[in-house]
Amino acid sequence: MAQFKRILLKLSGESLMGEQGYGIDTNRLNDYAVQIKDAAETGVQVAIVIGGGNIFRGLSGAGKGFDRVKGDQMGMCATVINSLALSSALGAIGIKSHVLTAIRMEPIGEFYNKWKAIEYLEKGEVVIFSCGTGNPYFTTDTGSSLRGIEIEADVMLKGTRVDGIYTADPEKDTTATKFDEITYDEIYTRGLKVMDLTATTMCKENHLPIYVFNMDVFGNLKKVLEGEPIGTFVHN
Repeated sequence: MAQFKRILLKLSGESLMGEQGYGIDTNRLNDYAVQIKDAAETGVQVAIVIGGGNIFRGLSGAGKGFDRVKGDQMGMCATVINSLALSSALGAIGIKSHVLTAIRMEPIGEFYNKWKAIEYLEKGEVVIFSCGTGNPYFTTDTGSSLRGIEIEADVMLKGTRVDGIYTADPEKDTTATKFDEITYDEIYTRGLKVMDLTATTMCKENHLPIYVFNMDVFGNLKKVLEGEPIGTFVHN
């Protein structure tokens, strides 16, 4: 893969838990911040969406009796907490960043605007998008697809806790085999759960490729940007 000019990095909120089982593991947070700093200092424009599953997940809350809309709004607030934590960690190591929210909540974050986001990116500053799409019933994966398409990113880098896409869940099926690359159509045909269908369809229809890799291994983000084949490339 060629060097990218602008990336949308999707980070898992659950991965921020580290070994704690809940909340934010500062070691994992700082690892992420250092990797993002290294990427930004190569000249790559870095935009980020981070989930909130380490704090609250709206869909699971609905299964426990929460109103779905309020549950999803709670999940959006969880993404803001994670975004502020990441922004703080980046600031501590000298990287300027901006938290943009899909719901108005100044002065906690700036209200999202495509043109302002691109202006920051072109200055070499990191942009962190929070609150997903700002609407219930949509995941942060869909939020990532939407923002990646809007800011005209070259690729969505989906950082997970596994090293790519497999024929089955490698944590449950030891015979699962990994794809080096796969098309969107094949994801549909095989019923693979890379992201939710809305997010996957948006990327397919707008020609935004995805690269799935293990972000929890320190240094992997740099390897992906250098073209090292450590994950799975998804394309039309």
